[in-house]
Amino acid sequence: MKQGIVYLVGAGPGDYGLISLKAIECIKQADTIVYDRLADDRLLDHARPDVELIYVGKASSAHTMRQEDINQLLVDKALENKVVVRLKGGDPFVFGRGGEEAIKLLEHELPFEIVPGITSAISVPAYAGIPVTHRGIATSFAVITGHEDPTKTESTMKWNKLATAVDTLVFLMGVENLPYITSKLIEHGRPADTPAAVIRWGTKPEQEVLVTTVGQAAQDVVARGLKPPAIFIVGHVVSLREQLAWFDNKLLFGKKVLVTRAREQASVLTDGLAKLGADCIEAPAIKIVPPESYEELDDAITHLKEYHWLIFTSVNGVEYFFERMAAAGLDTRAIAAKVAAIGSQTAGKLKSFGITADIVPAEFRAEGIVEALADYIKSGMKILIPRALVARDVLPAKLTELGADVKVAPAYRTVAGDTNGQELAAKLEQGAIELVTFTSSSTVTNLLDLLGENGAQLVAKAKVACIGPITAETCLAHGIKPDVIAEEYTIKGLIEAITALYKGE
Repeated sequence: MKQGIVYLVGAGPGDYGLISLKAIECIKQADTIVYDRLADDRLLDHARPDVELIYVGKASSAHTMRQEDINQLLVDKALENKVVVRLKGGDPFVFGRGGEEAIKLLEHELPFEIVPGITSAISVPAYAGIPVTHRGIATSFAVITGHEDPTKTESTMKWNKLATAVDTLVFLMGVENLPYITSKLIEHGRPADTPAAVIRWGTKPEQEVLVTTVGQAAQDVVARGLKPPAIFIVGHVVSLREQLAWFDNKLLFGKKVLVTRAREQASVLTDGLAKLGADCIEAPAIKIVPPESYEELDDAITHLKEYHWLIFTSVNGVEYFFERMAAAGLDTRAIAAKVAAIGSQTAGKLKSFGITADIVPAEFRAEGIVEALADYIKSGMKILIPRALVARDVLPAKLTELGADVKVAPAYRTVAGDTNGQELAAKLEQGAIELVTFTSSSTVTNLLDLLGENGAQLVAKAKVACIGPITAETCLAHGIKPDVIAEEYTIKGLIEAITALYKGE
């Protein structure tokens, strides 16, 4: 019988990529994940579809579940012989109360493992361009809780030693207690003009950095309106930010970008824009689903040897075609036809199945592939195009004009995504979205359907980037003028075009 075990896993400080390989492995095998407010939701995408997710996030004065109840929950789930991941922001043992959870498990003789995480104490300053140590400036640093209750009759902190014995002080969860913290530091000898910084949502695109001094910090935080989660760092290393700031100097830093691509495919675009500093909001306008019937595609696959050419117009078409091939008990050996692909990404997906496209046109749209095939198509040739249920008729019509016998077989269809249109409309209305990206005509039409009758006007409040001219034409047909049209009709080309826009090229 499988024995229950609990992995106390550090999710890192906020940036989705700052997590260990071991942590991802634990998430993948978990039966139950008990997760915190500060753990990026995208980490949960690595979990099994049948995983049990339990949110126990804590914010100041607003706890979803008391710590004692969290401890007991971990015990209960482990006693059910489940693999449990306790996913915690930062590191489990740096003010993460992981020790308390581990002791509770020990009391019930339940096995556990600690998977350390990158603590915000060093990573958040690093993302703000502030090293906690630096040769000739700081040779020591301390990490301190900022949650000590100022109403206690006696502090458990040794302020007389902390204030001046350590070069760099990092207070976690201390924003609300800044008046108390700073007064204690000054009282025990730390000069009021010592450089300091408050960093909110460190390592994330929402990161805010306030450079101040110990004496001015509390006042400046109120004036800026900074709220948790944030850290407070004290020391002359703060002055290095002027030279070393890198994260918030990125081209798209802090700009909110709407990614309307299907959820399964959004990550490539999201990751590319995030590397430029963008805060990406994934709001899939479309969802890729099977057609209502595979009858036409399955029939075409049964007679595959009769076709002279196979033409793929998208990555999705490739995936669904080979899925149906496998369902029929066939593999690539059944393909005797030559193969054409619209675009390098579609050609790349074919290669993953062991097929090298014979033709990839220079222009990644239907007109381009017709031009590329013109010299190869003979009257009477049979051509199979596995594609979306609804698509442009240009390609089959032009091939038919060349004398080909064209079979269009629905391999998949696009339907409206599960995005909350009202919430998205409110963000656009408020000007909270800087840029809207469209990767196909269906993302345009479906987004407008989700937004309602004023959708076009709402989208027009932001900049608009299109993956190519066909998508741009769909925008224009709805009264939306694109600011960016990629020259190469790929995700890479779209990112390059967006980069050029913001560089002013």
